[in-house]
Amino acid sequence: MRVVTTVNGTEQVADDVWPGESLLYLLRERLGLPGAKNACEQGECGSCTVHLDGEPVCACLVAAGQAIGRSVTTVEGLSGADGLHPVQQAFVEAGAVQCGFCTPGLVVMASDLLARVPRPTDPEIREALAGNLCRCTGYEKILDAVRLAASRQARP
Repeated sequence: MRVVTTVNGTEQVADDVWPGESLLYLLRERLGLPGAKNACEQGECGSCTVHLDGEPVCACLVAAGQAIGRSVTTVEGLSGADGLHPVQQAFVEAGAVQCGFCTPGLVVMASDLLARVPRPTDPEIREALAGNLCRCTGYEKILDAVRLAASRQARP
């Protein structure tokens, strides 16, 4: 099957996609976008989180064919010509990145949260990130990063 989808603002075409192929495989192996990580392949860890038509999804659970004619934004697509996305920058500055395996999914989810709730409370942050597992941190630096991005976003 042929998959034509928009990824990070650019139309992408992949041929010979097999029916059971995941969006995660399409992104990483066919389109060369390694940001979304392949960890659990069961939608339990959040490492492969991307936006599909603006909604966060676990790319490991989405069939590649479901992306036909739709828009996908990966962690790579969050940054712009002027540099890192504010959430990405906050993760770097707060030291929220250790091994980095969970980071892309956390950044995508945090950016989604801040787009919906500009000044989230700690419980709102925890709830939004609950589907993203990190084995390296105690999560405090991750929470610090989201708080930092939110505070910068809230400035006039």
